[in-house]
Amino acid sequence: MARHFLLCSMLILTCLTAMSETVDPSLHPRERYKLHTGDSLVLEYRLSPELNQTVTIGPDGYVDLNVAGAVKLEGLTLVEARERILQLDSARLNSPELNLELKDFQRLYVVVAGQVMNPSRIEMREDMTALQAIMLAGGFRDSAKESKIVLFRRLNSKSDMAEVRVLNLHHIHKTAQLEQDMELQAGDVLYVPENATTQFGKIMRIPNFSMSSGVPLY
Repeated sequence: MARHFLLCSMLILTCLTAMSETVDPSLHPRERYKLHTGDSLVLEYRLSPELNQTVTIGPDGYVDLNVAGAVKLEGLTLVEARERILQLDSARLNSPELNLELKDFQRLYVVVAGQVMNPSRIEMREDMTALQAIMLAGGFRDSAKESKIVLFRRLNSKSDMAEVRVLNLHHIHKTAQLEQDMELQAGDVLYVPENATTQFGKIMRIPNFSMSSGVPLY
C-alpha cells in the first residue's frame, strides 16, 4: 500500500513538473488599469492634509491639482500617476508623502447595435469576444446576417474614424471555428446588419446608430 502511494505521488510530481516546463512564455499577466477621462482620484497628503483634494480627469486628460497645477494623467497607471504628481510636487514641497486612490472609474464598454434583441452598451467586466457581446445583447434576431458582422474599431481615442472588419459568426459551434470570433477592445462597436447585403469601406467614420437602435455612442 505504501509502495503504491509512493508511486502515485511520484507520478503526480512528474506531471506537475512537465506542466510547469511547458507554460507558454507568451502568456503575460493582464496589464494594470490605466486612467481614463471621467475617472475620479483622491489625493491625501500625510504631512499636509490641507492640500487634500478629489479630482476628476477632464476630457483633455488633465486634472487641476492644488500643488502641481494642471497635470495630464490619462493613460497612466495609478502608480505612474502618483510618481508624476510627486515629481511635480517636489518643486514646492519638501519630501511630500502622497496617497493616491482611485475613487471612481469610467466603465469600459462596447456597443452592440443592429439586428440583436437588445441593442445596448455592454460593460466590459472581463475579456470579451464579439460573440459573447452579442449574446449579452440578447442574441441575433431572425433578420440578422450572422456571416457579415461589422466591427468598428477607433484608429485612436481622439478620432471618430475607425478601422472596419467583417466577422463571420454564423453557426460557430466547434472549437475549430472559434478563430472566426474576435476579442474586443473597449470602445469597439459591433453592428449586426439585416440579411440584405451592406457594404462598408475598410476605413470610415463610426456611424451613429442611436436612431436605428436606440444606442447613443457617447
